[in-house]
Amino acid sequence: MFRVLTIAREYGSGGAVIGRSISEQLGWKLLGKVFIENIARAAKVDPKLARRFDERTDSWLERLAHQGAGLWRGAFEGTVVVSQPDFFDAETMAALAQNMIEEAYRRGNCVIVGRGAQCVLQSCKDAFHAFIYAPWAERVARIRQRLPGQTDIDELIRATDRQRADYIRTYFRCNWMDPHLYHLMICSGLGEGQVESTIIEALASGG
Repeated sequence: MFRVLTIAREYGSGGAVIGRSISEQLGWKLLGKVFIENIARAAKVDPKLARRFDERTDSWLERLAHQGAGLWRGAFEGTVVVSQPDFFDAETMAALAQNMIEEAYRRGNCVIVGRGAQCVLQSCKDAFHAFIYAPWAERVARIRQRLPGQTDIDELIRATDRQRADYIRTYFRCNWMDPHLYHLMICSGLGEGQVESTIIEALASGG
C-alpha cells in the first residue's frame, strides 16, 4: 500500500486542486503552499521572501553576491542551518523543503505537491509519484480565472514551467518531464474527478 503521494504539475493544470481534493478524500495531510509558511517560520524570514524563492533557482547575480559574502555552498545540500536570514536564497529554500519532505514521508499518509518531492522520495517504494498536465487552452482558462488582471498569461505559464524545470534540474539533477520519475502521468483534461479517482485507485493497488 502506498502511503505517500507526490504530485508534480504543469502550471495551470489544476494539480494543486486535485492534490487537495485527494488529501481530503483520503484524510491525509496536504503539503503544498504550507511549505512557504513553515519554511519562513523555520528560517525566521518574511513569508514574502520565502514565496519569492519557492520552486525557483538563484540567478547568477545572486549566486555571485553570496559567493562574495563567503556564503556560496557549491553543490546543493539537503540540510542547512540558516544563521543569516539576510542571505536567505533559493538554495536554502530548497534544502529546507527537502527536510520537510523527508519528515512528511517518515510520518506518512500525506500528499506532497511540487518542491521536487518526486526526486527526494524516488527510492521510497511506498511513495507514489504522479505528474499532472493539461491542454494549453485549459491552462490559460484556469490562470485567467485565478488572476483576472494578468495580461500575458501565455508567457506567465511558460515562465513558471521553466522555473519548475530549472528547479528540478539544478537541485536534483533530474529532468522534470522524465516519465521514469513517475508512476503515472495524467491529463487533467479528462476531468478532475476522473484524475482523482484514477490516482486513488492506483494508490490502493500496492506499493
